[in-house]
Amino acid sequence: MSDRFHKRLWRNAVTMASPAPSTPTLQIVEGLRECPCCGLFQTVPRLKPGHVAYCTRCDAQLARRRRTAPIAAPAAFCIASAALYLALLLTQLLTINVHGRVNTVTILTGPIELAREGFGEIGLIVGLTTLVMPGVVIALMGAILFGASKRHMPDWTPRLMSWYERLREWSMIEVYILGVFVAYTKLIDLAIVDLQAGVFLIAALMITMAATDSTLDVERVWHNRDIREEMEDGQGRKLPVEHVTATDETMPSVTHMLSCHACGLVMAFDHVVPREADMGDCPRCHQILRRRKTKSLTNAAALLVAGIICYIPANLLPVMTYTKMGQPDTSTIIHGVIELWQSGLVPLALLVLFASITVPVLKIISLAVMVLGTWFGQKRGLRPLTKLYRIIDIIGRWSMIDVFMISILVAIVHFNFLANVLADPGVVFFTIVVIVTIFAVHCFDPRSMWDAAGQNGPVDAPLEAQDNSEAGGISRPSHPFPPHDMEPERA
Repeated sequence: MSDRFHKRLWRNAVTMASPAPSTPTLQIVEGLRECPCCGLFQTVPRLKPGHVAYCTRCDAQLARRRRTAPIAAPAAFCIASAALYLALLLTQLLTINVHGRVNTVTILTGPIELAREGFGEIGLIVGLTTLVMPGVVIALMGAILFGASKRHMPDWTPRLMSWYERLREWSMIEVYILGVFVAYTKLIDLAIVDLQAGVFLIAALMITMAATDSTLDVERVWHNRDIREEMEDGQGRKLPVEHVTATDETMPSVTHMLSCHACGLVMAFDHVVPREADMGDCPRCHQILRRRKTKSLTNAAALLVAGIICYIPANLLPVMTYTKMGQPDTSTIIHGVIELWQSGLVPLALLVLFASITVPVLKIISLAVMVLGTWFGQKRGLRPLTKLYRIIDIIGRWSMIDVFMISILVAIVHFNFLANVLADPGVVFFTIVVIVTIFAVHCFDPRSMWDAAGQNGPVDAPLEAQDNSEAGGISRPSHPFPPHDMEPERA
């Protein structure tokens, strides 16, 4: 929002100084999609309910139509999610009884106890992902469905759609309930533990929120959105908008086209579109238009290095200290996995091993290969690397299981000499690893791998890779772009 505000403020200042010259028409290319993972432009017909379109090159999903009612079905699940969420705020999760002394925990107490022990930043992250973000995304979805039900969709609805896409994965109710189960297995050897109604409310909330997402027909919502008759470009000039179809004999050049990252609308300009320049606001959803993410390689590499640095102390330092009858026992992440295995909870031990050990390592190694491959113009294995990118983008947040488990144990096990659980510095480093690697995945643009390999026609490679090429890092043939990559294909 701030980026758009400053951009428009600068435009208005320039416009007052000198009038903008006349400009040619902007073309909206109907029936064309750019793959968000490999950057290939493909013709996609209007889909029937229940049909899905996939990229012909990397198998990424381009479009999907739902069979359910476009507004009624997600609205019903959204209302149910709101009711469950409000009930969850007032309900207990667990009750523990140690020799007649009883403690309870709610979804609010974990972040509060972490803050009291001096881990306020971790408590804030736990509170945001388990308490604030679920409520925010439910409210956003309710507003989106209300706006989409109108005959003429309000201008604020597309903006809320974009924010919903950005914030949805930070609502980690699905991960939190697994943290509850891991905490439960660690507590049953200590005392009498009773599951309260809050646990079942979380499970129900997880189901209803997933059902809301699975029944929302995003394609139908965007097709019902009116497209403005003119667009303001990056220099503040008004471009008249006209519509062409992807089946026309004369198609715009690939170098002149880009797609909106939010709504997928494909547009064609009368000039070559720079790689990372601000091309104005989308005439359908009002989001800033850029061909590729800005400084993708640099940002992803910086966050990746930060994750690698923090990963070592995250595994070596204890994440919590468990004291029983005055005898302290520190625990690292791998020690917690071993305890679950020795207790006979093999499936749960494998789950924690996968989420807390395998996933961070997989993200770090995979991103390192992708960044270096893009930097040096790697041409082999692009398709499996693109699929791997989609996998790590989905599973990255599941590493928060241990963090949520510790927040629950810290909140409920407070019996002084009898039993006590305290968080340790290892949990700080581990949380940093999870967060920065999630941001690293978001910063990296998988299309840049295909650009650097010359698979997207004359589209420029990332600026960092170009600099490396000039230094002798990448060798380019004189005609690296095959003819079939210069025109759109059919999905």
